[in-house]
Amino acid sequence: MATDIEYGTTGKPHPYHIVRPSAWPLLSSFAGMLFAVGMILYMHEVTIGDFKIGFLGIYAGVSSIVACMFFWWKDVIHEAKVEKAHTPIVEIGMRYGMALFIASEVMFFVAFFWAFFDVSLFAAQENMPMRVEYTQGMWPPPQIEVVNAFDLPLMMTLILLLSGCTTTWAHHAVLEGHYDEFKKALAITVALGVFFLCFQVYEYSHLTFAFKEGAFSSTFYMATGFHGFHVFVGTVFLFVCYVRAKKGHFTKESHFGFEAAAWYWHFVDVVWLFLFIAIYWWGSLGGTVAGH
Repeated sequence: MATDIEYGTTGKPHPYHIVRPSAWPLLSSFAGMLFAVGMILYMHEVTIGDFKIGFLGIYAGVSSIVACMFFWWKDVIHEAKVEKAHTPIVEIGMRYGMALFIASEVMFFVAFFWAFFDVSLFAAQENMPMRVEYTQGMWPPPQIEVVNAFDLPLMMTLILLLSGCTTTWAHHAVLEGHYDEFKKALAITVALGVFFLCFQVYEYSHLTFAFKEGAFSSTFYMATGFHGFHVFVGTVFLFVCYVRAKKGHFTKESHFGFEAAAWYWHFVDVVWLFLFIAIYWWGSLGGTVAGH
């Protein structure tokens, strides 16, 4: 019986990540498919009477995805804390998995930066007449009122940089066994993430250009909007870590759940620095500045 507790759920002495059969991967696939079908029906404006049936698919898909995430991650926490299945060797595999996930997220944002730099560096591309008509050979396009990088975006940058400091504070606190400090630093980080999102909503509500108004606005909203979504995910991630810290799930010897959240949060910080420099500052040089 001691072997079962030490090594997981199979009853055999091994250090590897062999867990109970789970339905969540299959159910999560169906949830993702439901969401995708709902989006397709919505974008093609398929209706039954006056009702856009795509809305139903979107809501059902999002609800299903959130439910699968909640119960699947609940099972993972159960594996770690009750079944003791997350041995040091298992944690190595999980570290590699998280690192590869963040690498895939880096490439996700590379696509948006690629699109932005393509249209901004080649604004007067002769073989792209529609682009030249929109940009008039200039970047940013003269009809765009750009955001002053050293107004609200600078404040948002400082908030994220400060949150990176509090995340590092939390990491050092848990490594040293100072669990009260750990919880305090986590709570401050979550609050800073919420503040950032509030400022971004305020910024969006005061912009003078809409998503469909051309290459500048579409690349701006796609890059900053998806970053905002990642901040939301990271804030939820850290809040879950805070709840787990309150329950005593993390020790200085075992705290990978928090460590993964910290890696993700630092990734979000670095992406924002690139956004601030490339899109808010360099990308708006020479345009008319919109006041707040």
